Amino acid sequence: MVRIDENYRFTGPDGEVGLLHLFDGARQLVVQHFMFDPSWEEGCNSCSAMADELSSGVLTHLGKRGTAFAAVSRAPYPKLQTMREAKGWTFPWYSSYGSEFNYDFHVTLDPTVAPADYNYRDADELVAAGLSWMTEYVGEQPGLSCFLRDGDQVFHTYSTFGRGVEVMMTGYHLLDITALGRQEEWEEPKGRAAVAHPANRPDRFGRRKGRDPPRVVRRSAVRPS
Repeated sequence: MVRIDENYRFTGPDGEVGLLHLFDGARQLVVQHFMFDPSWEEGCNSCSAMADELSSGVLTHLGKRGTAFAAVSRAPYPKLQTMREAKGWTFPWYSSYGSEFNYDFHVTLDPTVAPADYNYRDADELVAAGLSWMTEYVGEQPGLSCFLRDGDQVFHTYSTFGRGVEVMMTGYHLLDITALGRQEEWEEPKGRAAVAHPANRPDRFGRRKGRDPPRVVRRSAVRPS
């Protein structure tokens, strides 16, 4: 558990606010690091799929246990507001545009800003794992982070990346207990499903107006602080 001393600033419906504001009075906060580059017109399809599965019931249940939820993206707030209204989402969504928040939590990578570090792997570990492309990669990556509030002090308690974000994908969890599973190409035995769906297809991870689909590390890394 690490105390947050940086005065991160975000933009939301009430204008510029700090991290403490995202708690909305709750003791705990769960943040979805929603992939939405400032140059994009829409957010990542995979992150959108997770947001679609975040029902008002889930938000209510979290609230009853003193836990708030918010999404944070680097895109300017007007873009977030437009997409949120179009999708009919009710959860709070804040912009970290101009802040170091995304870089400090390793969900925006840029070697000119900070050394490569994703999914609890530094540059050398990424290379050793066959992920050398990430050492020079510039762009967004998915993640979830949790925070705890003690009065006005905020502590970072947990983050997960890659496959770890599937905790928000209820549909996948239900498919996992069926006979056919997720019906994706990587599953064994082959041929048990009539159609094997790609696990990382462009229409899932988002090809927006000519940009390449984001590459997501296929490893669940969950390490308590």
